[in-house]
Amino acid sequence: MSIRSQTESSIVIEISVPGEFAGERLDRFLPEALRGHGVETSRALVQSLIKEAAVLVDGKKVKPRHALVEGESIQTTISQAGPDEIQGEAIEIDIIFEDEDIVVVNKSHGLVVHPASGNLDGTLVNALMHHCKGDLCRIAGDDRPGIVHRLDKDTSGCLVAAKNENAYHSLVAQFSGRETGKIYRAVVSGVPANEGGTLISQIGRHPVNRKKMAVVKPPAGKEAITDYRVLGSDSTANWASVECIIHTGRTHQIRVHLKECLHCPILGDPVYGQPRRQKVQVNRLMLHASQLSFNHPVTSDRMTFNAPLPDEFLAFE
Repeated sequence: MSIRSQTESSIVIEISVPGEFAGERLDRFLPEALRGHGVETSRALVQSLIKEAAVLVDGKKVKPRHALVEGESIQTTISQAGPDEIQGEAIEIDIIFEDEDIVVVNKSHGLVVHPASGNLDGTLVNALMHHCKGDLCRIAGDDRPGIVHRLDKDTSGCLVAAKNENAYHSLVAQFSGRETGKIYRAVVSGVPANEGGTLISQIGRHPVNRKKMAVVKPPAGKEAITDYRVLGSDSTANWASVECIIHTGRTHQIRVHLKECLHCPILGDPVYGQPRRQKVQVNRLMLHASQLSFNHPVTSDRMTFNAPLPDEFLAFE
């Protein structure tokens, strides 16, 4: 049994769990169930809706991994696109590559990737909507068309967006399946004790400051893996240039690993680095996504894109 109601601002869909889906994860069941009501979603979008309490089970907030029970009532509230739909803005962006399926950009420092509370416009998505004339995949949600991965506002470098559904599904699968290659350049305060190595830990929300991430003890958090290599350093000036290859995509992964595992916070990091106490003063977070590799979603050709180092990094070469 299911019920669908609609207002000017949202659609509310109530679904009773059939017996054959008992034990199924909520985030696996819901995309197909909603599709039966004419609502196209992705598993990633469903997970976001669950975390935002836009999905309730028997009136209660649950986790995406919630195991369904026969007869449970799932209520899903989906916002309708209306007058607040994202508008394109003529914001200058650096296009590295573009075809009919994808667009790869060199995101500038200080540019938010997609609209959210506090940043409703002036984002990379607004710029891409203008540049691509609205030709971006909408599966990820009305607030983040085309977006399959993100960079922090203060991180610059390579980012790929999807123009159509096939490209979106292919890229999301590659990122979640660790099939992409991601190389970053960071400049840190201090000099690591070793010239390189692999950092493996669990990363989760900081137990006290929920706006930060931290290395946590299992079973808390999720596994995070970072390879690092020191490219150059100055012990007198107390800095080092570090190349990082990440094999997982945890929030603030590099920033947390360099700070907590190597005790070398990134220069200019206002969250983890206490910039005013750093010997070298800079005017930005010194983290740059220098290279991104993935398989083209249509041709399957392996593609590698490079974003040149910003001028602020050149003094540390």
